[in-house]
Amino acid sequence: MIGGKIMDVCNKCGLPMDLCVCQELEKEDSRIIVRLEMRRFRKPTTIIEGLASKSTDVSEIAKKLKNTLACGGSGKGKLVILQGDHRDVLKAHLVNLGFSETSIEVQ
Repeated sequence: MIGGKIMDVCNKCGLPMDLCVCQELEKEDSRIIVRLEMRRFRKPTTIIEGLASKSTDVSEIAKKLKNTLACGGSGKGKLVILQGDHRDVLKAHLVNLGFSETSIEVQ
């Protein structure tokens, strides 16, 4: 409590939330795989796996990617599912969201 205000403190490192870098470190350590899968009626679907960590909100990432790529999809469990083939542009968009370029593998 500083000056009558209660500060938010990170449970992992104990630093105030505005100084905490735990989320950024988890994003850099994750291994992300982007692959194409043919679903019903031979429709291409882009699957992103490996995003799930304690600080990463998969549904929020799915929402941002759907808006950016103008496609449908969802964030379920540990997967982000996007309608259509977006493998060629997804790496750049994931880097813009803060993930490390070396940890992203496009198949």
